[in-house]
Amino acid sequence: MIILPAIDILNGRPVRLYQGNYEKVLHVADDVCKTAMQFAKAGAKWLHMVDLDGAKCGKRINGDVIVETAEKTGLFIEVGGGIRTMEDVQFYLAHGVQRVILGTAAVEDEKFLKDALARYGERIAVGIDAFDGVVKTAGWLHDTGLDAFTFAMKMRELGVKTIIATDITKDGTMRGPTFAMYEQLMKIKGLHVIASGGITSLSDVKRLRDMDVYGAIIGRSLYDGGISLRDALEVTR
Repeated sequence: MIILPAIDILNGRPVRLYQGNYEKVLHVADDVCKTAMQFAKAGAKWLHMVDLDGAKCGKRINGDVIVETAEKTGLFIEVGGGIRTMEDVQFYLAHGVQRVILGTAAVEDEKFLKDALARYGERIAVGIDAFDGVVKTAGWLHDTGLDAFTFAMKMRELGVKTIIATDITKDGTMRGPTFAMYEQLMKIKGLHVIASGGITSLSDVKRLRDMDVYGAIIGRSLYDGGISLRDALEVTR
């Protein structure tokens, strides 16, 4: 299982939101690139980055600092937030980003998703952000009415290999992940599931590892000291 420390960017700074609420912002560091370098120094190979400004307004906002981070750290970076056009996808993948995450675009523009998959294959992932099992988009502000598990099955049928599944009710809460959601998603054959939201302790990491989840995104608990990144990497080697 791969461990992906998370950097969510709002107004150019690393932050954590509580349950995706833009009104409940916790600034966790001062500099995006320096924070990423600290993760790399601790042994991280992957990094999960989200352009929260972009997710909210529907266009790439913090692309420059994300690209700078990719170039300076050499980390394998996956990026989501505000990626709505092929130009956005090309921008990131041509400038050191390993994988691009489509969220709102995957729901609203199936042709774009298919075209991106045809061109870039496994470098395209889909973010499934669910609140009480229902997919939300546009920075978690819009309720689509789509069932998360059904949507995940459809994504696999379209050729998606990797999904980032987030239970919004747990994100930033330090209450532990929704294991039942990941157990259900793991039943979809051929789909790599990355767990996100509420991972609070090393025991959470070990349980996800034992479930054979492909990856785990850790955010607030790294900044608060609840999980040592070195320890999380060690138990998943």
